[in-house]
Amino acid sequence: MAPGALVESDSTLLAPTSGKLDIAPTLYAGVDEEQLREKSKAHLINYGTKFHDDVIIGSRGMYIYTASGHRILDWTSGQMSCLLGHGHPEIVKTIHDHAMYLDHLFSGMVCPPVISLGERLCKALPDGLDKAFFLSTGGESNEAAIKMAKVYTGKWEIVGLGASWHGMTAQALGAQYHFGRKGQGPTIPGQFMLPSPNAYRSEFRKPDGSYDWEAELDYGWRMIDLQSTGNLAACIVECIQSSGGMLVLPPGYLKAMKKHCEARGMLLIVDEAQTGVGRCGDFMAINHEDVVPDILTLSKTLGNGLPLSAVITSDEIDRVCTENGFLFYTTHVNDPLPAAVGDKVLEIVFRDNLVQHAREVGKVLHEGLQKLKSRYGCIGDVRGRGLMAGVEIVASRETKEPALELAKSIGDTAYKLGVWANLSSHPSFGGTFRIAPPITVTAEQIQEGLDMLEKAFAETEGTMPLY
Repeated sequence: MAPGALVESDSTLLAPTSGKLDIAPTLYAGVDEEQLREKSKAHLINYGTKFHDDVIIGSRGMYIYTASGHRILDWTSGQMSCLLGHGHPEIVKTIHDHAMYLDHLFSGMVCPPVISLGERLCKALPDGLDKAFFLSTGGESNEAAIKMAKVYTGKWEIVGLGASWHGMTAQALGAQYHFGRKGQGPTIPGQFMLPSPNAYRSEFRKPDGSYDWEAELDYGWRMIDLQSTGNLAACIVECIQSSGGMLVLPPGYLKAMKKHCEARGMLLIVDEAQTGVGRCGDFMAINHEDVVPDILTLSKTLGNGLPLSAVITSDEIDRVCTENGFLFYTTHVNDPLPAAVGDKVLEIVFRDNLVQHAREVGKVLHEGLQKLKSRYGCIGDVRGRGLMAGVEIVASRETKEPALELAKSIGDTAYKLGVWANLSSHPSFGGTFRIAPPITVTAEQIQEGLDMLEKAFAETEGTMPLY
């Protein structure tokens, strides 16, 4: 189904995904928002974030709806996951059919949707990514990948990048350096960090002022070698560090990283939780870099908002791990229902040529954001690729001093106007808006969001209009 087609999930609503909805989804219409807020405070644990004041009662296509009647253009695809938009009719039907006839099995059983997803996914990936298994979350898939690297190599030291985010489970958390490491005592032993590849802020510069990522990467590995006990098992990286502020690996960086890994007899793991399945204008970000990692992990986009993740590796790594007793047996490993959704997501992405669509519509997004940068001096940097973009807000382009309060004011105004772009106030994030709409978004909806975002800059004091 092409972007803009009619969608229908119940008898109360029929509307185009590319236009304004005349009525909001009615599943929770008429709720008492203030009462729900009080119940939320009374019964929900704080898991590290302040809840938004608005209670969300509906989602459809590109939009989410609040109990107070506010419609918001969702420029983060939920938690960067609803690749095809909310309530896609084919995804809804797949969920319905499998909830009715093939939902959950004993973990040692296999079924058609899991086999089909494995085949479709592996055939779309380069040689060397030959076999897959399926889990629930990105953290879980990275946990499994790290364990697999340790079992395969017989070694135990793991390298990650500064500003990385790989999940909340023990080994994944130990390899991430953006946020969340404090308060629980030691992480997994043998964890090392390379400098974050931040082209905008790195101190490694060539005489002409350009980013010298080669010198930075070589320096980082020299530091790792000094600390290592000779047990380097793997390095895990993201091609675009979304949680770290949409930091894009420079051209050639991933190839250089793989050479560093090969020289040390360690594996390269690439985490494509947010970049995978077309969002960046390539099926996988590794396709753009022309690099085949030893292990690839997917999550978020693969399940279109349902808990589904994947670990993909080579026949040889699978063979050795099997011989060495690799175990990652969970309640929901290779579950039929989410696997069926993932298989349907891939079918739609390929059938509707959505990778090319993301590349083309992404140009509209980035051109619009660059135009905003030319108009407002508080925008220090615009970066990203395809339908992933970061807009970093600064107090001064000369000093690059972060302007977190200004960024928050802009974000609050944009939200009130009707567009949601995630902004973290955490200092390591640098006051950067993260933009990642569903890849079914139309150029008209991108322009709609850009118009609201520009109005937010215009209405917020301190944005430093340049003309």
